[in-house]
Amino acid sequence: QVQLVESGGGLVQPGGSLGLSCSASGFTFSSSVMTWVRQAPGKGLEWGSTSYSSGSLNYYADSVKGRFTISRENDKNTLYLQLTSLKTEDTAMYYCAKGSRYTRTWPQRGQGTQVTVSS
Repeated sequence: QVQLVESGGGLVQPGGSLGLSCSASGFTFSSSVMTWVRQAPGKGLEWGSTSYSSGSLNYYADSVKGRFTISRENDKNTLYLQLTSLKTEDTAMYYCAKGSRYTRTWPQRGQGTQVTVSS
């Protein structure tokens, strides 16, 4: 079955950077569309970024465009998200998910990794 394990979250000051990773197994990662979503306290899931299988076609929400970079290593079954110029409003649980920005509620997602942006 689909297994996704995120890592790399933590506490960072505003303006700082973090790198998240997502290790995938149980499906053909190299041919799968993969997405990062997040959930801030008291809010619903928010789409952040999507990577198509080749890794050369990526999409970003306006809220993260220019600050976050999605990438993947298909030979390692790993998805990444580089977060820079972090803002307090980026505080959330970050999940990687199998599917696109249009996948409803992203049911195939990992357990998440917490990112907290605070001074």
